[in-house]
Amino acid sequence: MTFLDGRRVYTRADLVAERGIGRSTLEKWYRERAANGHPEPVGTVGSQKAWDAEEWDAWHAARTSGTAGDVPAGLLTRDELGARHGLSRHRLKQLWGERAENGHPAPARQVGKALYWDDAEWSAWYAAYTAERARPEEGPDDLVTLAEAARILGLAPSSATVYAGRPPAGWPVPAREERLGGGRVRRLYRRADVLAYGDRRAAGGRDGGAGGRHGGAEDREDRAGGGSRSRSSSGDEGA
Repeated sequence: MTFLDGRRVYTRADLVAERGIGRSTLEKWYRERAANGHPEPVGTVGSQKAWDAEEWDAWHAARTSGTAGDVPAGLLTRDELGARHGLSRHRLKQLWGERAENGHPAPARQVGKALYWDDAEWSAWYAAYTAERARPEEGPDDLVTLAEAARILGLAPSSATVYAGRPPAGWPVPAREERLGGGRVRRLYRRADVLAYGDRRAAGGRDGGAGGRHGGAEDREDRAGGGSRSRSSSGDEGA
């Protein structure tokens, strides 16, 4: 036990040893204290912050006392949202990770580590989000570069650049290719094809035979061109 000025306190080392809570979790809770109500330290023991044991215990008990039975109707977990909207867990995490840019709703409730969202609020947001992706001024037959396709799909540009030479199942065939200087190639894709691929990817599905046909067509062109496509893909212009 650790004491400070006659009262029992916890350092992080105490909580790790006595409660089995990871140090990184304890640090995260403290960083987020403005939102979660974590107690402030009452002093230091050596170089370590110290928290009043009774105050910390009461806070932690309140944090962990919720159960799933306490969750009101109309609140859904991430998995339940995925089942309702046909989205994979990975895609839902991606949307949540981009909340600063896309306006993703904040959770309505947290029970332990489980987050719950208001179904009506989340559904309205997602409908607006998907409508925004297909704005009328961006026609389905518009041609986009690899970099633009990456932006539409929420991919890192560096991830999308390899798709030209090694397309995943279902990746669209370029609608047009433009030869640039230095042996580079700019590949342009129909916006509708990119969006359709994104929807299949988000749902965790495959393009079935279509994906194989696309990949096979690119492979056949590589063989027919003596590998020129493979060489040019490394110089593909993403912009």
